[in-house]
Amino acid sequence: MTRAQITLTSPRRHRARWVPPLMAAAVVCLLAGLWAALVRLGLDVPAGISGLPQAHGTLMVLGFLGTFIALERAVALGRAWGYLAPVAAGAGGLAVTAGTPGGVGEVLLGCGGLALVAIFVAVHRIQPSLHNVVLASGAVCWVVAAGLWLAGWDVSRFVPWLAGFLVLTITGERLELSRMTGTSRRARLLFAGAAALFAAGLLASLAAGPAPAAPGQAVPAGVRVTGAGLIALAAWLSRYDIARRTIRGHGVTRYMAAALLAGYAWLALAGGLWAGLGQMADGAAYDAELHAIFLGFVMSMIFAHAPVIVPSVLGRPLPYRRVLYVPLALLHGSLILRLAGGDWAGSTSAWQWGGSLNETAILLFLVMAAVLVIRSRRAARPPARLRPPAPSAPPRGDTPDGPPRPPAAGDGQHEPHTAGPSPAREK
Repeated sequence: MTRAQITLTSPRRHRARWVPPLMAAAVVCLLAGLWAALVRLGLDVPAGISGLPQAHGTLMVLGFLGTFIALERAVALGRAWGYLAPVAAGAGGLAVTAGTPGGVGEVLLGCGGLALVAIFVAVHRIQPSLHNVVLASGAVCWVVAAGLWLAGWDVSRFVPWLAGFLVLTITGERLELSRMTGTSRRARLLFAGAAALFAAGLLASLAAGPAPAAPGQAVPAGVRVTGAGLIALAAWLSRYDIARRTIRGHGVTRYMAAALLAGYAWLALAGGLWAGLGQMADGAAYDAELHAIFLGFVMSMIFAHAPVIVPSVLGRPLPYRRVLYVPLALLHGSLILRLAGGDWAGSTSAWQWGGSLNETAILLFLVMAAVLVIRSRRAARPPARLRPPAPSAPPRGDTPDGPPRPPAAGDGQHEPHTAGPSPAREK
């Protein structure tokens, strides 16, 4: 018997009622992570809970994006146990935001990653494929990153694994969609080679150990190999992704392709920075290496996939409007300002303005998406039906449709005619 395919746009069962609360938890993690970013930019804002600025990266990647990615996969799977992944990730992100002691947040985030691995294993048993292996590998990167965090490793040492989670998840999804274009066996082998190079770099990066990197310290070879893998994946996406064709389209198709191709350019730049500089210590190079991939690539992918992912998760359409280009352009323009004017030229003002506008672009897109979803829901509601006024009873001897008629044989002399249909029945 042929089983129905499990895809993001065709969930196997009805969506659970707790999908909106889980999305709300992801948004709370996002807002907390953005606030922590403002603190790290050195702006005059309250620091909030102790330790929150240091958890900025993990909160954004595992708390916000981890919850959202796990939620969309749980919806696609359509099994109740699959929601353990976004529940654990969302709860872990909220625990980190609240500063819960004892490593509760880290443990919950790790459990969310394990549940996501179980989801991909279940999907692979139904539909064995290369892209499911890649997606599962991304979930394993999530688990490794959470485990290293819980073990006390410095963020700079396990940040390649955070990047691995998102890069393998996104490229796995693009590989899944590439089946629409009939990707050749050679192309799939090239993808497998690029992903294997990237994974080898991640494994080699563990040799650097848990201590934070120091300025001027020798760059771990694993980081450079990881950067080479990023370049290889960016080259594959630029060559074989369907966005190369859809950029010539119109409307939402062209918008998505523009966001995708821009993200691939940032992925290639991030790979070049990782392979060429590879600095994992705090500083301008480290800032550029991280935000080229987490903002330039990952956030651009979120902007691109939102018109497809949001309806599949919420069951409500996200209509395309040309105004969506505004936050997309602001994201990339402000990131150029941050990296070129701040990290490269050394201007603190340009760095802070670029970082602040990065957050503005994300929040603007979030607000626009929420407004478009709410408006589409209102527009989809059917108008209230107006009940027609009750017809008055016809005079005795009259038919409902016309003037009185002579009584037929067998009719009573004083009974109205009731054989014809009433106006209510006709309607």
